[in-house]
Amino acid sequence: MSNELEYQQAQLKVDLHRHLEGSLRLDTMHEVVSRFDLDLPSNLEALRALVQVGDEDARDARTFLTKFKVIRQFFKSDDILQRFTQEVIEDAAADGVRALELRFTPAALTEFSGLTLTDVSEIVLHAGREAANKHQITLGFIVSINRHEPLELAEKVVRIAVDGHVSGISGIDLAGDEASAPVDPFVPLFAEAKQTGLKLTIHAGEWGGPENVAQAIDTMAADRIGHGVRVMEDAGVLHLARSSKVGFEVSPTSNIRTGVFDQLNAHPLSSMIDAGLFVAITTDDPAIFDTTLSQEHARVIAHQGLSNETIKGLTMQAIQLSFFHDKDKRALEKAFTNQFWNEEG
Repeated sequence: MSNELEYQQAQLKVDLHRHLEGSLRLDTMHEVVSRFDLDLPSNLEALRALVQVGDEDARDARTFLTKFKVIRQFFKSDDILQRFTQEVIEDAAADGVRALELRFTPAALTEFSGLTLTDVSEIVLHAGREAANKHQITLGFIVSINRHEPLELAEKVVRIAVDGHVSGISGIDLAGDEASAPVDPFVPLFAEAKQTGLKLTIHAGEWGGPENVAQAIDTMAADRIGHGVRVMEDAGVLHLARSSKVGFEVSPTSNIRTGVFDQLNAHPLSSMIDAGLFVAITTDDPAIFDTTLSQEHARVIAHQGLSNETIKGLTMQAIQLSFFHDKDKRALEKAFTNQFWNEEG
């Protein structure tokens, strides 16, 4: 796969589903342990075992979410949050990502920092913009809310975005423990956000069944579905998803590492594409899963039978599925077209 990976690393890419908290550099986390004397291992490999899903870990949602509980401890100050944000953008750029929608969870960033929800949102957006300008990335921001956390917290986060206390947020994400926490309490809140012009992306059909995808489309009016890979289990939901033209943010390595599927050959990505769904390949949490978008592309070519031309087509489709302004979409389409179909020139 080395030659294919090198080729993919040289290509421009779009990532619509990348969590800030799941993208932190291990070396920087190691520094934070020492600087703040955290009650965490000082040994780098022991620390890795707590913040990455390894080969020895159980492949299930509980194990995955446990990693996030540890990672929350690293957001200790405003300067650390700023550094993490800038490094996430830098790492994306180094992998050839030209357009990135970065989602972050304000509740996770405030728990150990003493900062307010507004504070952390402003820091992420400011640091992200600076890094995006430096590395020439088109950058969008999505605030993420966990469905297994209090509704009152979600209301505060949405209020920040809706009332414009922090400008530049284009979307709201509902994430968290899909299997045990229903979306129903969040429906009115997300409807209000939608009415103000914010876009919605809902984690569904990952650890829960296709009925959750249907609910995200019908009840939540989702613009995109985070994962949604269980959609293929129900013909009626598949028809609904196709006719609604909802986008699917599909992260193959994530789905394997969290136990949704046993191996990449069994992943439904190619079937979703063949069924006419609007799919974008994404990373989800590249540091937790030790992956990059280039690696995702190379893996699905090797194990799903996708061609380079299909990857290019999906990348162009991701631009259209993005929450970017139309002007930014047109600029990206031009830049990507110039590379993808003028390589021989």
